Amino acid sequence: MSHEPGLYEIRLRGHLDARWADSFAGMSFTYQSDGTTILSGPVVDQAALHGLLRKVRDLGLSLISVIQVDQ
Repeated sequence: MSHEPGLYEIRLRGHLDARWADSFAGMSFTYQSDGTTILSGPVVDQAALHGLLRKVRDLGLSLISVIQVDQ
């Protein structure tokens, strides 16, 4: 069992405004030409991942996908 943070990409519908950056501290934003935003970065464990997904829900953002990226 690894204790290293996993790298995740969370794809959201729309280009998120920079004002959301504080809500997703530690994650980088990449704006895609298809009109989506990818939040990417390390997530320490499943509880932290669920916390990020709760923020997405609570902010009313449209979740497209969540992918764990091989390290």
